[in-house]
Amino acid sequence: MDQQVYAIGVKGQKWGDAEKAQWINVQSIKRSYQDEVLVKVQALKDLFDVEQYGALSYDVERYPLLAVKSKNWDANKATILVTGGVHGYETSGVQGAIRFAETKAADYAKHFNILVAPCISPWGYETINRWNPKAIDPNRSFYADSPAEESAALIKLLADLDVEIFAHIDLHETTDTDNSEFRPALSARDAVEHTNWNIPDGFYLVGDTIHPQDEFQTAIIKSVEQVTHIAPADDDGKLIGVDLAQFGVINYATKALGLCAGVTDAKYVTTTEVYPDSPLSDDENCIVAQVAAITGGLDYLLSL
Repeated sequence: MDQQVYAIGVKGQKWGDAEKAQWINVQSIKRSYQDEVLVKVQALKDLFDVEQYGALSYDVERYPLLAVKSKNWDANKATILVTGGVHGYETSGVQGAIRFAETKAADYAKHFNILVAPCISPWGYETINRWNPKAIDPNRSFYADSPAEESAALIKLLADLDVEIFAHIDLHETTDTDNSEFRPALSARDAVEHTNWNIPDGFYLVGDTIHPQDEFQTAIIKSVEQVTHIAPADDDGKLIGVDLAQFGVINYATKALGLCAGVTDAKYVTTTEVYPDSPLSDDENCIVAQVAAITGGLDYLLSL
């Protein structure tokens, strides 16, 4: 696909404040964070400690940030972090994290401390956006003095918790709107050209280049392929322009890129990617795949 022309800005010129203001002006609420996320998370209080770790300044009443934490936190147990909704438009990341907490997390809490942050970007969830209202991508902003308050809030939560994270599973999607909206917007905002527009049809993982943990990734793929299909490589033998590390797995420099998966020094890290627009899948299948990814990873860790 050739470079697209976006409706905002002048091709070849980076956005300034005027373009960013124009972008935020065309955003609108499309679904309810209260009904689809907060109600479900609050309902978990009998099983877990539900803690508010911040609120977005855009609307502190509308966008409290909640984390689900296993009761009877035990310093002798390894700690597992599950995150979702870093990109608010990636629905199964949010709903998969919640479904895991609803159905599976209590069992694993017998062996691990469990911390779930199911919707890191609630404004993005409601407006179905990759960016926050400042046109910043939270998933490129997990570093000190982050310009994205969504990212900064999670960083502070982890700092305040002050425990070593053993494994971190970050739940994402790759969607058709990456091509129709988000990559063109990124090209316009930053005045850069994108040459790879392939969207994998199926589930895949993004490991960490420095600490790939191949067997951990393999275990997750094997778990997920029981419920949905794994994305094949493209004609160049790649996924989203990156060479395969193994079937269904590529690796990124998570810390260098400021990704959520690089927010800790966890030994075991992965980012899931499901494809909700596949004719072979649906919304429920994507949620089930996210849960299978988490449980596959945790079952592997229990086998060590």
